[in-house]
Amino acid sequence: MATGKILTPARRPVMHRNVRYNCRVIFLNRRILLIRPKTALANQANYQELRWFAPWARSRQTEEYFLPRMLQDVTNQETVPFGDAVLATWDTCIGSEICEELWTPHSPHIDMGLDGVEVFTNASGSHHVLRKAHARVDLVTMATTKNGGIYLLANQKGCDGDRLYYDGCAMIAMNGSIFAQGVQFSLDDVEVLTATLDLEDVRSYRAEISSRNLAASRVSPYPRVKVDFALSSCDDLLQPVSAPVPWRYHSPQEEISLGPACWLWDFLRRSRQAGFFLPLSGGLDSAASACIVYSMCCQVCQAVTQGNEDVLADVRVMVDQRSYTPQDPRELCGRLLTTCYMASENSSQETRLRAQELAQQIGSHHVGLSIDPAVKAIVGLFSLVTGKRPEFTARGGSSRENLALQNVQARVRMVIAYLFAQLSLWSRGSRGGLLVLGTTNVDESLLGYLTKYDCSSADINPIGGISKTDLRAFIHFCMERFHIPALQGILSAPATAELEPLVDGQVSQTDEEDMGLTYTELSIFGRLRKTAKAGPYSMFCKLLHMWSETCTPRQVAEKVKRFFSKYSMNRHKMTTLTPAYHAEDYSPEDNRFCSWSRKRSRTRTTWTEVGQDLLYERERSCGAGSFSKLK
Repeated sequence: MATGKILTPARRPVMHRNVRYNCRVIFLNRRILLIRPKTALANQANYQELRWFAPWARSRQTEEYFLPRMLQDVTNQETVPFGDAVLATWDTCIGSEICEELWTPHSPHIDMGLDGVEVFTNASGSHHVLRKAHARVDLVTMATTKNGGIYLLANQKGCDGDRLYYDGCAMIAMNGSIFAQGVQFSLDDVEVLTATLDLEDVRSYRAEISSRNLAASRVSPYPRVKVDFALSSCDDLLQPVSAPVPWRYHSPQEEISLGPACWLWDFLRRSRQAGFFLPLSGGLDSAASACIVYSMCCQVCQAVTQGNEDVLADVRVMVDQRSYTPQDPRELCGRLLTTCYMASENSSQETRLRAQELAQQIGSHHVGLSIDPAVKAIVGLFSLVTGKRPEFTARGGSSRENLALQNVQARVRMVIAYLFAQLSLWSRGSRGGLLVLGTTNVDESLLGYLTKYDCSSADINPIGGISKTDLRAFIHFCMERFHIPALQGILSAPATAELEPLVDGQVSQTDEEDMGLTYTELSIFGRLRKTAKAGPYSMFCKLLHMWSETCTPRQVAEKVKRFFSKYSMNRHKMTTLTPAYHAEDYSPEDNRFCSWSRKRSRTRTTWTEVGQDLLYERERSCGAGSFSKLK
């Protein structure tokens, strides 16, 4: 409540007449000016506000809110206005939007602006998704382009303790231009953004828009709360005003290097662990996780150099040295990241060398070991009990035997990872434990191309919401930005799990061959399934034209059938996915992220045969000439 001479809005849940509302409470000089409840609630995807709050449905109406006695003693107020109103100061009019309201088809700022509100404020809780900054900037600039005005957008920063990361990205806009841009990714808890703007520029801009003036003459007025306060003064006449600035967007590769890194840092300091343990296979996915940790170390060193005492204090707790000050990201990475290459008889020399070279170049503490003794012991136990010994397909075994032997290797790695995470630092005479990092990307999860409770089972996964296509671009970005030449060999190598026997010392198994789909195709399937809400038939119709140059209609149909059959068969794996950084809107975690797809979790003939029947029905209705290649 010690707001002094600053007009201060704060987000608070407020119970009014036994109904709970999500509100902005606006203070000035130890007094509450207005309690403004949210009128549009986010109730899709990651958000379920209707579970906790009710929207305020009485547009442009206010009521009296009786303050609790403890607040009455502080503010010397018995009641305050509660509802959809704006603030009228000596020199301007101020309105508030709350988070989701900016994203609605008819945002409150439209009618507020027509009613003379010149300054809009928005305290948002908008999480990061790759390429989302463009949408935020467009919404704010278009709001002030069509209607004029000044828009102040503040956004939450940091990790919510779950899968979402709030990336800040505050901004100040006026009349369609940006005048101040906040840092999108930062380890700082607080950021202050300022700009000096002229209210007369708003009035001049609006006066020239005749269509706006006609609409303003018909708009219903908002209740105004009069405030004995001014944003400007006579002395401001000689103050220089701020100039517009171009918005600096991060590339998706930069976003991956910064967002998940900040998310990892928040998890690490919250958990009070001493670092991370990463199974490093020599492949692209685990290399991406390692590069994100290295990027985190770079950001930590930068924050400490800039004088962030909170980050410095957290680092010293993690490394258990009160006088330690990180300066070199490679040296810090050696303290916070332990990588481990877990070889088997099916591992190639190339992947071992790639993992070792990458660990050396980023500075991680690297361990190499063989899991063969543990795998042989488990398979030997099975043989002792059953009298049967499973074999790989290459050695005469069945497909069931082949899959079981692959899964044993994968699950042994998970057990070893957690053992080393708990005791690795103990063996080196250091305190604390390590968080295990996962290395499964969003496309593999969506298809179910992973072993349940293998190395995909970890404490957290920095790349679990990122597509393979974006990860490849990210690795190329890291190779240049961080000068890590070992990534070149990882980029050029085929993606492989290395769970089947080698042929003449060479890898005989590739991920895309196992899946029957390419990673590029999986990214397209994922976006069509979640973002476009496409089922088998509508997806086929879209892809028929999208892939007309490379696939026949028959091939498109087979790919769609394969995707949906695998997707349906492997839904049980999605309920145990490691908590992952939410970076894409086509997250595979339908059990917590999306409700519509539960109605689509059909099995067997409904995904495969019904979709094919619809395909042939379309063929007949369109004529044989259009789909002659299907026959």
